[in-house]
Amino acid sequence: MAVPARARRTARHSRRFELRATAVYFVLLALILALVGAAARTATAAAVHRPAWAVALVLMGVGAVTAGYRGKRRISAARIARRAAEALDEATQTAVEALEAASPAPSVGLVPAGAGALGGRLGTEPTILLPETETETETETEAPADTVELAYEALDPYEFEEAVAELCRRDGCLDVEVVGGAGDLGADVVARTPDGRSVVIQCKRYCDGNRVGSQDLQRFGGTCFTVHGADVAVVVTTSDFTAPALDYAEQCGIVCFDGPQLERWQEGRGPLPWEPKPSAG
Repeated sequence: MAVPARARRTARHSRRFELRATAVYFVLLALILALVGAAARTATAAAVHRPAWAVALVLMGVGAVTAGYRGKRRISAARIARRAAEALDEATQTAVEALEAASPAPSVGLVPAGAGALGGRLGTEPTILLPETETETETETEAPADTVELAYEALDPYEFEEAVAELCRRDGCLDVEVVGGAGDLGADVVARTPDGRSVVIQCKRYCDGNRVGSQDLQRFGGTCFTVHGADVAVVVTTSDFTAPALDYAEQCGIVCFDGPQLERWQEGRGPLPWEPKPSAG
């Protein structure tokens, strides 16, 4: 009687842990992650300057992944690393080209023909300003800035004091200072004339219907000479003075400058407040 032979069991060989293969795997994985991170940073920098390039790179990556899946080919780690390096290099070149294209070269505006002797203006496009020459038009310097008429009535009190101080600087005064404010004791502008005299000015920005009265002059007269040591005391207003105010100013030696006199002073065709004239009533 024949005894049936038992089928031999196939021995299962357990996969041994290979240190070399594992180390190579992790090294390649780290290299791939580093390349992916560098490519991501480069793509982010390129996307900031040229979003269109970033969109194109994303579409190319999606197309490459789709083609890989359709081909159903096994890609080795070495091939992945090589292609990642090539993609990184291409992305770097693209980013450099995008940055160079993002910085336009300055363009020089052309001067119209025949405008050299007349100082023709440059175009409105971005230009490189050329140094001024002596052939510029003289009409640009005919009216100096200090002859521009100002609407003093439209200024606030502090701006009016600054305007009066600027007139003093224009006409040669030194050490001009605006001191008006709380506790100024009547002095709004102090200066020193070209011949060394001390000038104390009180500024009254009033409307036409509001005239400077004698009480204003008396308060100023009580401090301009004794407290501030003025050689010349001046009250400048945009309106006018009352008759009692003019009488008091003449007695005390205070110079009164009303609206028309202030206008002539501003235009440079009238007497200066510190000229040797005790009153201008």
